[in-house]
Amino acid sequence: MADPKGKIGTKGKKQIHEENEATLKFYTRVILGANLVFCFFPQLLLLFALVVYTGSYRSMAAMAKPAFASDGSLIDGGIDLNMEQGMAEHLKDAILLTAIVQVLSTLSSYFWYLWLLAPARALQLLWVNFLGPWFSSETSAPPEEANEKKQRRQERRQMKRF
Repeated sequence: MADPKGKIGTKGKKQIHEENEATLKFYTRVILGANLVFCFFPQLLLLFALVVYTGSYRSMAAMAKPAFASDGSLIDGGIDLNMEQGMAEHLKDAILLTAIVQVLSTLSSYFWYLWLLAPARALQLLWVNFLGPWFSSETSAPPEEANEKKQRRQERRQMKRF
């Protein structure tokens, strides 16, 4: 608040009081927000773990649901949950990873970062099974035409030499 003569203007008592109240209100909100995050962050992580447990377990239970005939005989035993390379294997891995991370997080909250292994594994599976083969596949028609052209060109060069 400098005036044209170079003097710094002074604030009135009312303006100082209003700015002080606004500053105190802001810092009260900062303190409360930080404490809420501190208090509820572990509960949010626990809730996240419970969602993973529940979703994975229910998916496996739905996959393993048997079908019975009207006389009570077993028609279908459901999908084999112990089959290798099946969806159930990934669900079991998610449950085990969450349990390990949850137990280790009692030592340090930094162990929750291990849960980032799940999306990393998903990206790796996506690359290996879908994206990698798609990018590395070669089209068969254009190289054959190019090879035919090269072969004709080489034949002409040889004919010219003789």
